[in-house]
Amino acid sequence: MPATATDLALVAHWIDGKEQPGVSGRTAPIFDPALGTVTKNVSLANQAEIAAAIASAKAAFPAWRDLSMAKRQQVLFSFRELLNARKGEMAEIITSEHGKVLSDALGEISRGQEVVEFACGIPHLLKGDYSENVSTGVDVYSTRQALGVVAVISPFNFPAMVPMWFFPLALAAGNTVILKPSEKDPSSAIWMAKLLQEAGLPDGVFTVLQGDKQSVDGLLEHPDVKAISFVGSTPIAQYVYETGTRHGKRIQALGGAKNHMLVLPDADLDLVADSAINAGFGSAGERCMAISVIVAVEPVADVLIEKIVTRMKTLTVGDGRRSCDMGPLVTEVHRDKVASYIDIAAEDGATIVVDGRGIEVNGDPNGFWLGPTLIDALPVTSKAYTEEIFGPVLSVVRVASYEEGVDLINSGAFGNGTAIFTNDGGAARRFQNEIEVGMIGINVPIPVPVSYFSFGGWKNSLFGDTKAHGVEGVHFFTRGKAITSRWLDPSHGGINLGFPQNA
Repeated sequence: MPATATDLALVAHWIDGKEQPGVSGRTAPIFDPALGTVTKNVSLANQAEIAAAIASAKAAFPAWRDLSMAKRQQVLFSFRELLNARKGEMAEIITSEHGKVLSDALGEISRGQEVVEFACGIPHLLKGDYSENVSTGVDVYSTRQALGVVAVISPFNFPAMVPMWFFPLALAAGNTVILKPSEKDPSSAIWMAKLLQEAGLPDGVFTVLQGDKQSVDGLLEHPDVKAISFVGSTPIAQYVYETGTRHGKRIQALGGAKNHMLVLPDADLDLVADSAINAGFGSAGERCMAISVIVAVEPVADVLIEKIVTRMKTLTVGDGRRSCDMGPLVTEVHRDKVASYIDIAAEDGATIVVDGRGIEVNGDPNGFWLGPTLIDALPVTSKAYTEEIFGPVLSVVRVASYEEGVDLINSGAFGNGTAIFTNDGGAARRFQNEIEVGMIGINVPIPVPVSYFSFGGWKNSLFGDTKAHGVEGVHFFTRGKAITSRWLDPSHGGINLGFPQNA
């Protein structure tokens, strides 16, 4: 007989260094997307649990802030070694709850680990400046200090990497962290909390608060939470930014995207086709840096489409534990929403070159399947073009010139990532100057910067003025303090509490 809701394991909160099952009585189902069945439930916090999580983090902050940087580094070094040795465990958890294939899950963990490694070197980035004798006997210097309790609200599509964009730097700088993971795939957050504890992190310094909008609002509104890092859709990013700033918090809210790949006639079309497959269908297209639109400068579109279709025929869709190329989508509701854009495109006059609906899969027929889909001649007025689809749907828009392609990209509401494929260095240099997008690839389809550069887009892809990781990430989790100091010479014969004056 199938398990009932009460028979299933319950994913708990992590507060004060231990799992807290939750007392609200509210839960949400966790699906295995490849099977289409509920495998666990997750606790959803109430106001008392939200307050307890924040109080625990606040109580742990003074001791963690005052711990030497060397000892905080040691914890992160230990976490890095444990993570590297056991990342296969977390990859299996991610695949079972998100659905992405194991190789994608391992790749996500590796990208997150880069930020852990960057955070291990944070003392260099916390150094202040010092100016001696700015006035007679007066020195001025600066320091960077932790904020206090900070929160990370992460999305379902990268349950390991996105939290690791933020919490390693926050912890290294001396903050305490509350992670609110997606309720769709929350187990990896608990796994990381246990690993941090094993690495020597004191109780209360890292907290996992499970929940839904009630938890999000609780973190946004509570006065003891000093900063929020968010990744998700643009409407929710804007809500987080507006609500958080209204309550006096520092906010970095990364939103949605509609990423383009501009292909010039001189490009290597085999490289473009390979890149389009990887960037369009990797992780089932459920990533904010996916390429969803190829802007083909004619006359390359027909040849390029033929090459992409040839490669699409070799892809295997199925259970991520079966060495397939692409897994299911995260939920049935999301799968159906993504599939609806194929209908919209067809109704608006586009050509469905490859339709991923009803595809044969290497997996349970009840999984949330949608195969790679290719659409040609998509009108730029269609919702299938203007809205973020967040699935394995790749569209081709044909333009007559480089200038028309740039104008098209710059006219969009988003500005997250884009790429140009060309063998013309002058065209590439012009593109990187003229394009109104935060992250650019030149013959690189997914231009996610390495950890010591910062991640974030422009326009409706980022709310707030500070990006993730890199130097900007360090600055987000710290605040500057300037000190003006004067120590009187022992030979000084009197007391003068005023500033020096010009003679």
